[in-house]
Amino acid sequence: MKLIYVVIDGMGDRPSEVLEGKTPLEVAETPNLDFLAREGKTGLMYTVGKGIAPESDVAVMSILGYDPFKFNTGRGIVEAIGANLAFRDGDLALRCNFATLGLGKNIVDRRVGRDLTTQEALDLSKTVNEAVKLRSHPADFEFKNTIGHRAVLVMRSKEGTLSSNITNVDPAYRKVGGLGVVDAKGEMVLKECIPLDETKEAKISAELLNEFVAESHKILETHSVNLERVSMGKLKANVILARDAGHRTPEFYNINSEYGLNFVSLTDMPVERGLSKLMGMEAENIPPPSKDHKRDCLIRAEKLLELLSSFDCFYIHIKGPDEPAHDGKFELKTQIITIIDRYFFGELLRRVKLEDVIICVTADHSTPCALKVHSDDPVPLLIFGQELESDNVSTFSEEECKEGSLGVLKSGTELMPKLIRLVSSAS
Repeated sequence: MKLIYVVIDGMGDRPSEVLEGKTPLEVAETPNLDFLAREGKTGLMYTVGKGIAPESDVAVMSILGYDPFKFNTGRGIVEAIGANLAFRDGDLALRCNFATLGLGKNIVDRRVGRDLTTQEALDLSKTVNEAVKLRSHPADFEFKNTIGHRAVLVMRSKEGTLSSNITNVDPAYRKVGGLGVVDAKGEMVLKECIPLDETKEAKISAELLNEFVAESHKILETHSVNLERVSMGKLKANVILARDAGHRTPEFYNINSEYGLNFVSLTDMPVERGLSKLMGMEAENIPPPSKDHKRDCLIRAEKLLELLSSFDCFYIHIKGPDEPAHDGKFELKTQIITIIDRYFFGELLRRVKLEDVIICVTADHSTPCALKVHSDDPVPLLIFGQELESDNVSTFSEEECKEGSLGVLKSGTELMPKLIRLVSSAS
């Protein structure tokens, strides 16, 4: 028996007047997901916990069975490993965004209009690495763009270790109980990094990060890439926002050894790829997400089917709906969910032997279009297997899943043990 575990990024949402009181998932055409829900079991799930609007790293950690309050050591490390940057304990790794800074430290756009090309980001990163010099303390750094406006920074002290016990420069996120969470009320101004304890390591780390942000801003402001963007009526990528620092590699147990099964991941983004590697999964290389969502879905479905005989458990993370949700684009989010249903799940269900698989579909978090940020709303959940007694729900949606027999899972950490028991009992 195989486990196919599909996480659709940011799929959950709230009813909206824009969609006549429905969510994008309810409006989307999802005959394949509806079939799986109708024939399987459904419910809702708080991916980290009620009241927590999680970042993607801690949410994915949780829904793969790892308690983020125990295992999390900062998103920056996960992103660095996912981007193939060298990291050793005592270095400082941070997730970054290219962003647009206006007057008075006001942040005009945290994602540079979401139209920064890979080549533009590569050119900007190359200049930052060559031209920025850290002089406040003996240290060097490596800065790498990943996908779109996203990037990773690793700083290395030449005289000791650094500390992640510092605040974010990015005002959209803050730390709660050691976890990175959305700060929906954060004022969109560039923050100064402040040490959160009185140690020398934290003080030096904060000073180095502030220096890096200030010096890179000077260089980016007049970079030829940005001058060209302005001439085309686009926003400058003139500041680097950093968040979720980490200085210690998380000590995850090996997921294959824990469950006696072989896991493989097909993931879109560096954070999920980094988590996969740290957990011991085989991380398949697939093309990054593009604007051609149909093609992306078909590539992922084909790769899954190609690997089906080689592994026991498949973790597939599809970025699709999250980006339009962050941009408040209700209709585009709806369209992308429809495409995922038709070209990923349609292809999968057409070609897989349903009697040989357990299929789980959920989200890592809700991203309501009206909020444009992650929320603490529970996400819809379905588990399909031909031996499972169905709930008789009619469709896969937030509202319908409320009535499912799985109930409401209080934490994502409850899900993986359920799935493993189903796979083991059916094998």
